[in-house]
Amino acid sequence: MSQKHYVSNPLIKASNQKQEFTEEQIEEYKKCHADPIYFIEKYIQVVHLERGLVPFELYDFQKRMVNTFHENRFTICKVGRQSGKSVTVIAYILWYLLYNENVSVALLANKAQTSRELLSRMQLAYENLPWWLQQGVGVWNKGSFELENGSKIISSATSSSAIRGSSFNLVFLDEFAFVENNLAEDFFRSVFPTISSGASTKLIIVSTPYGMNHYYKMWKEAAEGRSTFVPIEVHWSEVPGRDEKWKEETIKNTSVEQFRQEFETQFIGSDDTLINPDVLQALKWERPKFQKSNLTIYDEPSTNFTYALTADVALGKGKDYSAFIVWDVTQIPYKLVATYRDNLITPLVFPNVIFSLAKQYNNAYVLIEVDGSGAQVGDILRYDLGYENLIMTWNAGRNGLQISSGFKKSAIMGIKMTHPVKNMGCMTIKNLIEQDKVLLRDYHLINEFYSFAQKGQSWEGTPGNHDDMVMCSVSFAWLVAQRYFSEATDVNLRENLLNDVTEEEWDNLTPFGFIEDGLAEVPTEIPHVAREGSDDWLDNPGHSWLGT
Repeated sequence: MSQKHYVSNPLIKASNQKQEFTEEQIEEYKKCHADPIYFIEKYIQVVHLERGLVPFELYDFQKRMVNTFHENRFTICKVGRQSGKSVTVIAYILWYLLYNENVSVALLANKAQTSRELLSRMQLAYENLPWWLQQGVGVWNKGSFELENGSKIISSATSSSAIRGSSFNLVFLDEFAFVENNLAEDFFRSVFPTISSGASTKLIIVSTPYGMNHYYKMWKEAAEGRSTFVPIEVHWSEVPGRDEKWKEETIKNTSVEQFRQEFETQFIGSDDTLINPDVLQALKWERPKFQKSNLTIYDEPSTNFTYALTADVALGKGKDYSAFIVWDVTQIPYKLVATYRDNLITPLVFPNVIFSLAKQYNNAYVLIEVDGSGAQVGDILRYDLGYENLIMTWNAGRNGLQISSGFKKSAIMGIKMTHPVKNMGCMTIKNLIEQDKVLLRDYHLINEFYSFAQKGQSWEGTPGNHDDMVMCSVSFAWLVAQRYFSEATDVNLRENLLNDVTEEEWDNLTPFGFIEDGLAEVPTEIPHVAREGSDDWLDNPGHSWLGT
């Protein structure tokens, strides 16, 4: 009985075909089953740019990759461009499909087209397997195929929706650094728990670095032994044919920075970042003590500690985040102790979240950026919820924005992020970070600083990146820079901080000329936060700006 091929493809075997094996074939089958490297080098063929279809001769680093995939459940790889990293993974996955029954594999890439191209490479390799080594094929198309042993694979763009509701034994994420941060975070938040719950499920992540993002976070945690992922790093010199001459020619045709990122696999942030790149590289995030949904807790409230909460408000339409940071301002270094970020919460609900956490943190002093919807949040906090420790500000003319007493007609329930205010806040947070006077701890905040760069006469997140957490820290830094901050905290940082800045550093911090920072004159009146219905609602310059 002659064997039949699948539909119109004469290169692959159809299902339900009887296969008789020679003794030699049986021995080969056993060898392939026991050793994926043997299978790949003996039977996988790949397309060479110059020689066409050739046997896949694995380099040493590719053998290391295959062995790591085989022996571990979770692997993350940092590999340069054009090194054969992706084809190494799909060769291993083809072995995995052939020699495991009833397994499901998801092949995901940053773009759907890229994932389909990877699948087509796997299908080409399958078509060139010996007929006796093939499984019968039940489904065969551009986006998936299914073998007679019950094993199947799908290809798709990386997203939680692509594989949500399905069970997979192996998931391959290709060029994961190029997946947008919000998609990458959503994927791991919703999908990874399902993957990790299996006893033998595998997750393979392979990418060339591309800035500071979720892939960077995962790599750092793996490299530092803070996760269950096994890290593999491949230097460009491990690829045969690449030497110093090749390096020089590549740099001539690209750039030093591009070579560092794409071949030396260095994580490079945006140009002209507010914080010195070397300082950014040294910042470390911590695992929180508690995390639920959008709330992250690093330190629980402590009796007699003083806290401040700074908030940035968005519209809640799934784009920018409404966020706040709770700071321990009891002593230096100041410490980030809690964060909240949500891009769906409305300005009508956000005040209640602020109120709840601020109350828990010893009635923390609250400073809200009131541009846009922020004014509504401030009003709800003050008048609807009756929160008293809400910091108010007023425009003091040539002295710029100042902490305000409530009786002033121009007083507002928070801070307007004017150009002078933002510059002052940026300068101060830069110094706090670079002089180790603040402990950031939070991944999202640190990550945002990598893309918080100079634009025109200001600083902001580069296109495609958020800066909501950074702006919370900028508001906090502005607060620290106020001359009466020490009255509430008993920590006189401002004078020492500014005295530590050299004239050259000051010039670098103020490249756009003189800014109004409130340093020129000391007001005769000591501002304070007003408490409606109390005596300090009246003009009483003897009270602290934060009240009693």
